[in-house]
Amino acid sequence: MQMVSLGKSGPKVSAIGLGCMGMSGMYGPADRTESIATIHAALDAGINLLDTGDFYGMGHNEMLIGEALKDCDRDQVLLSVKFGAMRDAAGAWLGYDARPKAVRNFLAYTLQRLGVEYIDIYRPSRLDPDVPIEDTIGAVAEMVKAGYVRHIGLSEVGPETIRRAAAVHPICDLQIEYSLVSRGIEDEILPTCRELGIGITAYGVLSRGLISGHWQKGAAGSGDFRAMSPRFQEGNVDQNLALVEALRRVAAAKGVTVAQIAIAWVAEQGVDIVPLIGARRRDRLSEALGAQSLHLDADDMAAIERAIPKGAAAGARYPEAQLAHMDSERHG
Repeated sequence: MQMVSLGKSGPKVSAIGLGCMGMSGMYGPADRTESIATIHAALDAGINLLDTGDFYGMGHNEMLIGEALKDCDRDQVLLSVKFGAMRDAAGAWLGYDARPKAVRNFLAYTLQRLGVEYIDIYRPSRLDPDVPIEDTIGAVAEMVKAGYVRHIGLSEVGPETIRRAAAVHPICDLQIEYSLVSRGIEDEILPTCRELGIGITAYGVLSRGLISGHWQKGAAGSGDFRAMSPRFQEGNVDQNLALVEALRRVAAAKGVTVAQIAIAWVAEQGVDIVPLIGARRRDRLSEALGAQSLHLDADDMAAIERAIPKGAAAGARYPEAQLAHMDSERHG
């Protein structure tokens, strides 16, 4: 496994990380035993970056990871945790809370659920519109001084917020969606991060399975986020799956899978970009890991661009109500 620096101030991480959200119900039921086995398989393959959020399954995901890591060497694993999103007992989303005292509270519960003494990368999940980013990052910086946090990250924020946060404390990375069908960061956000020496951990590299090569129309069941996602809706999904078929032809010519070429495309955008693979099963993880050995030359990149031109996807990456509250969408 290739190792890279996560921004100029961050730790050495594996060139691919494991995103664990799907193991806690966001995409429908997941198998606990298989989820833990997948985490172990990722660690065995050299992946050291595990990404989660304290609101994934209302703490379930952190407890799952804690169980998976109980016999592992803590220093060999980098835990990236998002905080701030609030949910009710029925699972509904209630907004965000990034006040300094809330930061300290969220962190205390995260440490307990994970069964660890520190978090490697701690980040607000979104910008709280009621709290200056300086206050939130300042609170996390205090936790760095206290030894509970090693590095500070950001998630789904725009250029101005990134600059304001970085003026308070070094930021190692921005976590944000980036894929062949979600390329909005290329205009302003990615250049800002590169100017400041901030890495990118890219989630949604397979657009929640849409461009994995495995998705079938109508597959989203109860409790699956994709049932409400615009790109999976009638009127959009057929157009998007046609793009996948065009990409499949490019992948077939290279002797690889659709998922592998989509992951490799993200990785090819720069060593400062670490794709997060949302595998819930060992077979999907194994397929994703195959992207490491795939080199894309200029002809390959041009063929991929022809198959899925920038902006070709039908539908937004989140429902409009969510996009309206995302700093990364409002500001570049």
